Amino acid sequence: MSEFLLHDEPVKQVYLDANATTPVLPCIADVVSHTMQICFGNPSSPHITGIQAKHLLEQTRQKARTVIGATNGDILFTSGATEGIQTAVVSTLINAKKQSIKNPVLLYGATEHKAVPNTLKHWNSVLDVNAEVLAIPVDSNGILDLDFIAEHINNALMICTMAVNNETGVYQDLPAIEQVIRSRNKNVSWMVDCVQALGKQALALSNTTIDYAPFSGHKLYAPKGIGFLYIRSGSAYTPFIAGGGQESGMRSGTENLPGIAGLNKLFSMLLDKSDDTFKPISILNSYRSQLQSAIKDTFGDITFNHDFAYSVPTTLNFAVNDLTSKEVIDLFDAAGIRVSGGSACSTGASTSFVLDAMGASKWQSENAIRLSFGPAATQHDIDDACVRIRALKAILQANCLIVSDSTTPQQEVCALGLTQFRHQGACSWLYVSDDKRAVIIDPIVELIPRFEKIVNTQNLTISAVLNTHLHQERESATNLLTSVLASRVVKGEVDALGWPLNAESISLANDVLEKIATPGHSKDSVSYLLKNSNGETRYCFCGDLILPAGLGNTSLIGGDANAMARSILAISEQLNSTSIICSGHDYQQCFAMNWAVQQNQTPLLNALVSGSISVDEFTIQKQQYDASKQVNNTQLCGYVNALPEIDTQQLNFDDAKAMLNTSDAYLIDTREPYEHGANNVAQLFNTLDEKTLNIPLSRMANAVFEGQLSKNNKYILLCRSGNRSKIAASNLMQLGYKTVYNLSGGLALSN
Repeated sequence: MSEFLLHDEPVKQVYLDANATTPVLPCIADVVSHTMQICFGNPSSPHITGIQAKHLLEQTRQKARTVIGATNGDILFTSGATEGIQTAVVSTLINAKKQSIKNPVLLYGATEHKAVPNTLKHWNSVLDVNAEVLAIPVDSNGILDLDFIAEHINNALMICTMAVNNETGVYQDLPAIEQVIRSRNKNVSWMVDCVQALGKQALALSNTTIDYAPFSGHKLYAPKGIGFLYIRSGSAYTPFIAGGGQESGMRSGTENLPGIAGLNKLFSMLLDKSDDTFKPISILNSYRSQLQSAIKDTFGDITFNHDFAYSVPTTLNFAVNDLTSKEVIDLFDAAGIRVSGGSACSTGASTSFVLDAMGASKWQSENAIRLSFGPAATQHDIDDACVRIRALKAILQANCLIVSDSTTPQQEVCALGLTQFRHQGACSWLYVSDDKRAVIIDPIVELIPRFEKIVNTQNLTISAVLNTHLHQERESATNLLTSVLASRVVKGEVDALGWPLNAESISLANDVLEKIATPGHSKDSVSYLLKNSNGETRYCFCGDLILPAGLGNTSLIGGDANAMARSILAISEQLNSTSIICSGHDYQQCFAMNWAVQQNQTPLLNALVSGSISVDEFTIQKQQYDASKQVNNTQLCGYVNALPEIDTQQLNFDDAKAMLNTSDAYLIDTREPYEHGANNVAQLFNTLDEKTLNIPLSRMANAVFEGQLSKNNKYILLCRSGNRSKIAASNLMQLGYKTVYNLSGGLALSN
């Protein structure tokens, strides 16, 4: 087998991300392969092989006309929808330079695929058109504001809308939009993105005044790299690609005949009334209802981000009200269920611009999950998906992610010791003693539902809910969390940061938590030291006084570099080399950092603690450093040094399996417990369960201090993609673990 080919998955995946792309149907793949090997001619060649290729090309073009209802106009084969959009925009804007509109505008729907506004802005600038680019607002259902269109259409050079939205499945009322446009401006160029409509809605483009309609093959079971563009008769056109004059001079370059053959087969299936591959709307609606029920049964508190009455049935966009999208996607992926967070083309964005435009809450926008299936899905596909989704409920319950509806829930102990929780770089900490007494430090509002579930499912007694200081960048969550957990929080008066009045310490089984004033980042900053029975500091919760590989910002209101220096010296007397530093922010994704490594990676801190510089010298250098880091009035809670690049040793799947045969090699799954529980990693690597450890990044600090790892052993770290485990491997190497390896490509490349 070629090294570029993946093995078949042991358990067939449930693919529910069809709006991102679809698998090529076997019958279409057969036609594509046949064209590559048998009907491989160049349509421009004069011999029989070329004539056969030309016939296939034109036959496909004619079928495309029938499928989209285009009895006239041009059908141009492209590499995909993005090229079609470029062609439409460039053609329009070059033609627009001949016109004289005083205040020209370019209109696009606020929920359009990013390919549209980005293309408009790019060519508007490159071609020096200098029109104002305006987003057409949408209502809470994602429907375009027709009054806004009416207000601006007279000055518009182009208006871009879409038939069906790729994130929500919301479809637009094209006849209503057309009436508003053409009753006021008969000449404006109108492009409609029809990518998500093909195979899901009936189209009759020749009965409309749509000028351009781009389509893409890979969104409907055809290969990637092939698409087509409908161009209305008489609409402006300038070739986007010049060269050999193919496509009647409209789009040069040898045609992608195998891809076109794939479209040919796809169109035949769509047009064949006896072919039941593509399901009618009634069946697709039934599929959606079944998936909706499975999601609700599994996760409970769900918000659907769109009204199904305004959406095609193949898309469900939702948020689990108490879980982040990352947690949900990671869990789905571990169980072999493929979904996405919003648009696959916008992966990495913190929020969904589509949901933002619809007025969704920040939580909905940040944590949207898009589940989409294709119109060729079968009842077996949907049944299997529902079974697999519902099977996740037990895992969610066992890991405190949902509250069990059982009278005797079997939750695992998922909170003992120290756990880190993160939200956009900010860190919260939960420490639970052996007798289930707990403290929560620096809680974050967005994480309150998570804390509530853990505390209730684990029957914890909360000794205190604490802040290390009143964080300037976010609302304090201590009062709200204390209120939510009122029945489990130890009663008594507390100060502004949550510390019990007149208490010198808080007892937690054999440990005690002490408070020490550590101003510097702010006037009210304190640190909490968790000490064992010998008085040794196990964990130092220092807020934003000290950050992994950095120090807190002293240029904020209440900051004082001189006070920070004195606080650092005071706290250093309480720490030993193995004390774990638990900061309020972690911009470096270090997760576990002890005092020895902290000093080594923070030169200014080390110079002060070692006595190389005085308090006054520290003060001057820190003030200068913080001032130099302020850019565009944006101030972080602290500034960190760039960590040296650590060359983590990479192993492929086979080498990892071989190494695990040695007695001192262990596997560490750095995914969260709910992901780890969704599949059997030990079985995959053919190793013993006792040689497989589940230490997620959130528990790395606890594992290091509690001695779960030995520097004499070899550790192979893995996660879904190899990214999280690489961070963890670097982290462990910083802490002195030398024989640490990362599974290259993670589980994604380990089948």
